[in-house]
Parts: sequence; structure tokens; C-alpha cells
Amino acid sequence: MIVVTGATGNVGRPLVRALVESGEQVTAVSRRISAGDVPAGARPHRADLTEPERLKPALDGAKALFVLTSGDFLAVGGDLGAVLDAVRTSDVRRVVLLSSQGVGTGDHPSALEDAVQASGLEWTMLRPGGFHSNALQWADMIRARREVAAPFGDVALPTVDPDDIAQVAAVALREPGHQGEVYELTGPAPVSPRQQTAAIGDALGEAVRFVELTRTAARERMLAFMPEPVVESTLDMLGAPPAALRRVSPDVERVLGRPARTFADWAARNVSDFA
Repeated sequence: MIVVTGATGNVGRPLVRALVESGEQVTAVSRRISAGDVPAGARPHRADLTEPERLKPALDGAKALFVLTSGDFLAVGGDLGAVLDAVRTSDVRRVVLLSSQGVGTGDHPSALEDAVQASGLEWTMLRPGGFHSNALQWADMIRARREVAAPFGDVALPTVDPDDIAQVAAVALREPGHQGEVYELTGPAPVSPRQQTAAIGDALGEAVRFVELTRTAARERMLAFMPEPVVESTLDMLGAPPAALRRVSPDVERVLGRPARTFADWAARNVSDFA
């Protein structure tokens, strides 16, 4: 059996599906989850990683664990070391952590990776860049006005399909040969907000206008739902990303044996969200 935390998110949901389709028994863990949230063959389990004792029943009989923490896990006092202490009392011997590309560049803290590396368990790190699905933040304005308003319209980054992350995770959880590996996961080519907007328009069969925001205007919008330090660092990264974040990684293709999916492919598969 394989346990998947964060099982109702952009990566967790397709990962649960991929594992079930490959014949694995899966326990899908999330803070709020029910049988209707998982495919037939998966067992839902409610737990929060900030309360490791609640995870223990899900680990009974498991061989591997996918760890996906919430964005505020560390900020609210989450301790991945305590979670891994609970894991070590089970039969789980393999852990796959969803980390971030920013750990490799030094822009994000390494506390989660450090805890996994110190656990004594077999581990694999996944470091994705930005997700194709971040474009869903534009869905309301596209539906209402066929318009996208965003800063840095021509700064391109190789965003990655969450389904590709899930497929890489499924391989690392099920197959040998991935112990101690750190995989940087990107799309096949850099794509700018302006190009993403055009791809969504192509998927819709209608023109979608791109409106470039100034940094000041973007900052004002982001402050409505993000703390100021995070807003500033995010804008710095989006406006002048370091070369490491612009680099296309071969790791998706290396693990899966096929090219990473393009943003246009993601937009076509998710066009109903923008219609």
C-alpha cells in the first residue's frame, strides 16, 4: 500500500489516480476528504500533518509515503521531523517529498528536505518549478472579460504540468532506482504569461487579451491575499528570475521516458475552467 498526503490537491489527486490505475492499494490523506474525493480502490483518511498521531493509522501496512505539506505548514509550527518519527514506527521505508525548485536555488528554506534526509528512510526529492495550473488564478477574468491582467508579460519560465509531477512521483514510489535522487521538474520550454494567455485563447477558440500590469499594480492586488514579504520575493522572482529557474530540466523525460507536457496541452485539457 502507498499513502499519499495532500491527496485532494493539484498533484495529490492525479497521483492517487495514477497509483490506483497501476494496481496499487492507496490511502489518500487530507485534512478534509471523503469517499467522493477519491477513485474506487483508494481509501480516504482525514489527517493533518501538524498532528502526526492522526497519520499513524493510515500507515498500517504501507510501504511508501508521498509527503506534500501545505504552504503554511512551517509557518503554523509544523514539524516534519515529528511526522517522520511516526513514519519510522510503521513499515514504510520509502518517502517521496514534494519540495520546490527554490530550495535548489536557495530562495526557499530547506527544512523539509533536511528532515527527510535525516530520517534514515529511503528518500526521493521532487523539486518542481511553477505549475501550469497557476494560470487558474486568471480563470474568473477570462470567463468574465476574455482578459488576463498580469505583470512581466514577456518573462518566460518553464512551468510544469502537475500531472507530470504526479507521474514522476508514482514512478519513484513504486519502482526501485530512485533512492537518493533529487529531480528538478519543469516543462519542455519556457513560456511567458503572454504566451500562456494566447494558448488559453487557442484552447477556447476565442481571443483572450493580455494586459500587462505594472509591478506596483500587481503588488497591490497580491497584498490582498499574500503577506508583504512573500509578495515582494514573488515579484522579484517573476520579474528577474535567476538563470537556474529559467533552465529546462530533462528529469521529467528521464524518469517517464517521454517529453514533459506543454502549457498548451494543459490548457486544452483544462479549457472548461476558462469557458
